[in-house]
Amino acid sequence: MKKNIVIIAGIIIIVTTVVLFLSLKKKGHGPSLVAGSSISGLLSQAKEFETKANFIEAKNKYQELVNNHSGSNEVMNWQKKIDELNIKLLFSTTITPNSQLYEIRPGDTLVKIAKQFKTTPELISKANNISGDKIFPGKKIKVWTAPFNIVVDKSQNILMLKTNDEVIKTYIVSTGTNNSTPVGTFKIVDKIVNPSWFKPGAATPIAAGNPENALGTRWLAISLPSYGIHGTNDPMSLGKQVTQGCVRMLNADVEELYTIVPKETEVTIVD
Repeated sequence: MKKNIVIIAGIIIIVTTVVLFLSLKKKGHGPSLVAGSSISGLLSQAKEFETKANFIEAKNKYQELVNNHSGSNEVMNWQKKIDELNIKLLFSTTITPNSQLYEIRPGDTLVKIAKQFKTTPELISKANNISGDKIFPGKKIKVWTAPFNIVVDKSQNILMLKTNDEVIKTYIVSTGTNNSTPVGTFKIVDKIVNPSWFKPGAATPIAAGNPENALGTRWLAISLPSYGIHGTNDPMSLGKQVTQGCVRMLNADVEELYTIVPKETEVTIVD
């Protein structure tokens, strides 16, 4: 009799366990569904926040995906979305921990405000949808307050835009052939829109817009004569060591970087 009771009790425990397992699995808590449900749920939330232009929350959700599902094949795509959202935040009126509202005062200009906060007039204009140079006293605008720095990794041919140790965006670049890009810490000392290019051995410069101009649409000179960060007339060369020592970027990317970083921005180049 006791043996029968034990057998019946065992059957009840087994049946209860199976029913509980199937119930949890159906609700998405079974071991085979946990990861997939979590990823799809976070992705759905991220896209919804992005649709509503809530870039901070959208970024947080993509960061959760990167942190919690580092083994996924989609990690690189999620990281690219974080980069994209960082730039959207920079270029939007959204106030972040590295920015603040500033009330324009009589006598202010975009250049004067940019100098005060060690940012760029272009970034102030972009973030506040300001067209031209005209600004009005009493109006409150967003200004970026944290310093940027740039790290170029020659081994990977990437350029990282950073602030307070956070990577804002990673760009694919080209560096010098035969490892000729100098290593060290420098500063941006000059910024030029549509630079002319002095081709080695040529008597006259090649004007901006000429297909033969290797500098593309922007030039960011660093504190080592003749070296800098610039655009390109050969986008297919990106990701390789093919330049004469400078750091080469896609024109759209170097234009973005030009807007963001002011003179005196630190540039570190590593092997």
